[in-house]
Amino acid sequence: MTAAEVAQELEISERTARRDLDALGMAGVPVYSVQGRGGGWRLVGGARTDLSGLTAGEARALFLVAGPASSVTPAVKAALRKLVHALPEPFRAQAEAAASSLVIDPQRWGSTRVEPRPPRFLDELQDAVIRGVQVRLGYVDREHTETERTVHPLGIVAKGPSWYLVATTEAGRRTFRIDRVSSVDPTGDPVHRPDDFDLGESWRAIADEVDRKRTPLEARAVCAPHGIGVLRMGFGGRLEVGGSTTDGRIEVVIRGNDEYILAGELAGLIEWIEVTGPPGVRDHLASIGNALVERYG
Repeated sequence: MTAAEVAQELEISERTARRDLDALGMAGVPVYSVQGRGGGWRLVGGARTDLSGLTAGEARALFLVAGPASSVTPAVKAALRKLVHALPEPFRAQAEAAASSLVIDPQRWGSTRVEPRPPRFLDELQDAVIRGVQVRLGYVDREHTETERTVHPLGIVAKGPSWYLVATTEAGRRTFRIDRVSSVDPTGDPVHRPDDFDLGESWRAIADEVDRKRTPLEARAVCAPHGIGVLRMGFGGRLEVGGSTTDGRIEVVIRGNDEYILAGELAGLIEWIEVTGPPGVRDHLASIGNALVERYG
């Protein structure tokens, strides 16, 4: 391709095209110019790269997952190390530096260091998801009852140290903890995957439902505007922020699973909030307050 053709294709001047082509050659991209009739710019030996569309930032992001902090498998790390050689020379140093620039320590200060191990049948289930085949699944529920069923694996999710399989069954869509799986037997039959299925959206709906089942109790309160940040830090996803009241305070709902425990969590926030219901939480707050006065007053 001539510099004029490059300029026309990219809607730039021919001078700019020549300058950028020279810069690519100096940067290690195997492009060179041929003078005379029929000349132009070519790739050495018809060279090409499968990563031709990768930017420097994308290359760095890709190789962050291959570093020592990564939880990906050795096979993935090995594959990424091979891919680095397909990058243009200027990208390689940054990509390799990215692979060793980050360490993630998931342990909180003071907690016991526990190295989570992948569940036994994780690889088999991931393979079934990728190949799109049904499996005969052995499963032990929380009551230690073992059952078998045929499932259509749709995706796998890591939630903290736990792994879950999202699958379709005869009873509808279900989620299985992979560390409770006792056997996996691929049937060879294809998975019936809904056309509109999105693993991320499906998991968000599942997680929201689980959170609500774990915290079915709702305490209503009004909060001073400057206290909303404190509530967000303390309650995270258990906090729902509503609208403003006539006196400028903000309506909130805080979820929990026990009236007394929730009252204990709220008791230290009296500077910012006023609990309006339910009556059981208010009664426990009054009792806690009386006990504090009796002991420390």
